[in-house]
Amino acid sequence: MIYDTIKVSKVTVVRFNTKYIIGVVTMSKIYGYCRISTNKQSIERQGRNIIGEYPTAIIINEIFTGTKIEGRKEFTKLLNKVTKDDTIIFDSVSRMSRYAEEGYKLYEELFNKGVELVFLKEPHINTSVYKKQIDNVNIPTTDNNVVNAILDGVRNALMLLAKEQIKIAFNQAEKEVKDLQQRTREGILTARLNGKQIGLVEGTKLTTKKSIKAKEEIMKYSKDFNGTLKDIECIKLTGLARNSYYKYKKEITES
Repeated sequence: MIYDTIKVSKVTVVRFNTKYIIGVVTMSKIYGYCRISTNKQSIERQGRNIIGEYPTAIIINEIFTGTKIEGRKEFTKLLNKVTKDDTIIFDSVSRMSRYAEEGYKLYEELFNKGVELVFLKEPHINTSVYKKQIDNVNIPTTDNNVVNAILDGVRNALMLLAKEQIKIAFNQAEKEVKDLQQRTREGILTARLNGKQIGLVEGTKLTTKKSIKAKEEIMKYSKDFNGTLKDIECIKLTGLARNSYYKYKKEITES
């Protein structure tokens, strides 16, 4: 059967013998991305803020420590999934990236891909605002070359201003991390100067449930203690990393 298709917005209309029947419907999706550094933090606030503004958002949660995007598995999956007209919502720009250069680069890539970005705490850099600023730059030309040159300068200035606003937001997110790191270093130094012990005393061995269990297994299976297995066989049986195995074995010998 011969037929042709006509795309109307996000709905594909299929025409059979001059009659229109709704065919494939492609709906854009709204995602909310929430990230915390450790499982000791609460991620609920971010999700609650996003759902409060976008009730139909699909929430993606991730626990990841670090300022860069590399290694964030859930976020990477989301980036590979989104298509034109989809939306990603962040509680703040820092949830997208705390590394200014990387954050701005990703922002530009997603914008050019047609993905909508929303930042609840920094709405002035939402892609909708950025797009509006770019559209405002489309100042019509005239027959006067001098006037056109001036208008070109105005266009370039407006574009640079829009980009600079986005960069400032990511720079601020990066600065917050660096300030926190600096305050932490200063706090540790102050504590040490006041005679407080930071970390373990040199030579002290840290005892954990994991180390206790590992040492028990080594003593049970290793031929150097109560077992019959060689080191390589013990490592495979216990599932310990090579360095950890020999560290625990040394501690057993020295105890």
